[in-house]
Amino acid sequence: MIFDTHAHYDDRAFDSDREGVLESLKENGIGRVVNIGCSLESIERTLELARRYSFVYGAAGVHPSDTGELTEENFGNIREALKEPKTVAVGEIGLDYHWDTPERPVQQKWFERQLFLAKEMDMPVVIHSREAAQDTFEMVKSAGVREFNAVLHCFSYGVELAREYLSMGYYLGIGGVVTFSNGRKLKEVVRYMPMEQMLLETDCPYLAPVPFRGKRNSSCYLPYVVKAVAELRGISEEEVERITFENACRFYRLSPEIKERG
Repeated sequence: MIFDTHAHYDDRAFDSDREGVLESLKENGIGRVVNIGCSLESIERTLELARRYSFVYGAAGVHPSDTGELTEENFGNIREALKEPKTVAVGEIGLDYHWDTPERPVQQKWFERQLFLAKEMDMPVVIHSREAAQDTFEMVKSAGVREFNAVLHCFSYGVELAREYLSMGYYLGIGGVVTFSNGRKLKEVVRYMPMEQMLLETDCPYLAPVPFRGKRNSSCYLPYVVKAVAELRGISEEEVERITFENACRFYRLSPEIKERG
């Protein structure tokens, strides 16, 4: 079984067939999914999915590009969502300097606030970092690296920075980019990193692996990521699935035993 640790099934891209896609996952070897909230509205939709499907869990947080919606008044909505029984992490939170909106001080303020909320609630963190390597690293260090656990979602930096995060005990999220012909940096990271700190993810509907690159992604395509990782590591696909499933259960503090009630 494969654990998709980062998906966005609440996205509009699934509005026409969401139920069918989710109900097809088990027959395609997907045992669990964590749907990641990225805005206040997305958090609510994520909670609904987690309540409806036994194999779906949720994360609650506001993506850096959506932090402009946060206020002192509505920040408490995230805290309340984290109290839900199937909410397993704070995320996705972080910094995104690619689009660079809202302004960086706003992103940084709410990244810091959500990091400290994760510490307060004693929950793992799903971090988004795009073209913001140094600031992300410095803010994580300032927040107290050993006081919470984190995954660097859709890791896009090189081995040098990977080494720093791995030494902190953090995890790296590996997805469809590892199958891209121009994904050389990520392939190097996958060869270098300990398997015990790898999580598999889709970020669906985005970043579909080859041969579906450019199309809508789903958890059903994760076997292509498994195959790429197995080839890079020189191990079997079954071993990749087993190790990353166990890693995800450890990170999200879930029992590795799958039951019908989730």
